[in-house]
Amino acid sequence: MNGLSVILYHYDASPFATKVKNMLLVKRIPHKRVTVPMTMPRPELSKLLGVTYRKIPVLAIGNDVYCDTSVIASALERRFPASAGYGSLFPYKTGSTDSNGSQSRDTGMAMALSMFWSDRVVFPLAASSLPYAKFPESFIKDRERWYGQSIDPKCAASKQPETTSAIASHLTLLEQQLSDGRQWIMDTTSPGLVDISAHVVFRWLGFFKSVREIFDINVFPQSIAWIKRMNEYFDKLQKDRVAPFEDISADDGARIICNTPEQPNLLRNSQVEALRLGLILGQTVSVSPSDNGKVPTTGKLLAIDSEEVVVEVLGSAGRVQCHFPRLNFSVQQAATAARAKL
Repeated sequence: MNGLSVILYHYDASPFATKVKNMLLVKRIPHKRVTVPMTMPRPELSKLLGVTYRKIPVLAIGNDVYCDTSVIASALERRFPASAGYGSLFPYKTGSTDSNGSQSRDTGMAMALSMFWSDRVVFPLAASSLPYAKFPESFIKDRERWYGQSIDPKCAASKQPETTSAIASHLTLLEQQLSDGRQWIMDTTSPGLVDISAHVVFRWLGFFKSVREIFDINVFPQSIAWIKRMNEYFDKLQKDRVAPFEDISADDGARIICNTPEQPNLLRNSQVEALRLGLILGQTVSVSPSDNGKVPTTGKLLAIDSEEVVVEVLGSAGRVQCHFPRLNFSVQQAATAARAKL
């Protein structure tokens, strides 16, 4: 797999793009980067690749394009395994070796905590704490389309005490988890996906004037020490250039992706899942997030199982295989999705 180009579509201010950059550091994967605008439209994806998914980041491995950080994490771990010399997003638990020499991991729980606690509970609280009154109208309008509702900066500011209190409660959970002196959240031999996911949110929050006061070392000593350890860990990986990257243009990125042959044995199908949803391989389907940023990507259904759905989309540069997670995403026949909008 290391002969394939890895290309990250990002913008620097995106916390979720930072999350994937840190995944690439932990995995020690060289890659290329394409910078996209902070707000829509993003022709680098929609026009050139036919990927209309509106969230960032997006990661391509060869001709396969992965949307959402959860499916990106799974793909990186599967396609760049520790057995081939790469790092792991799901390291072994400390002291987990049994009498037979086997070691254990909390892979499922790590995915769940990342997807649901960090990404969809704590992060929205952080996003609500943004100083919207300081942002241009164009940014606010873009985020209103993202959330599907209006944003009133004054109203958001008035709710900040409640939001700050909720963030402090989540920081309390982190403090409790770290209270036994463990180095990493899941008591693993090195930082894993849960650490990466939680760190990017809590570190981001540390820059917000509206919530900065909760980061009190007398109240959350273990959590603040953990944030510092994570900062130092990533700083060292960056200094050591374990995941060197090259900035490239959108045209170059699309050309590399679309000129890469499809890789064998990547697509996994479950007839049971297809039947449950009334889907047939080869038909046109619509895939969209079920929480926010609900811009559908429409294409030919190539594969579906309980973990991901894969569709083929066509852009001006060529065809790509677009992967989405099943959790937190909706997949429907395109005709059904169109009727639902009426």
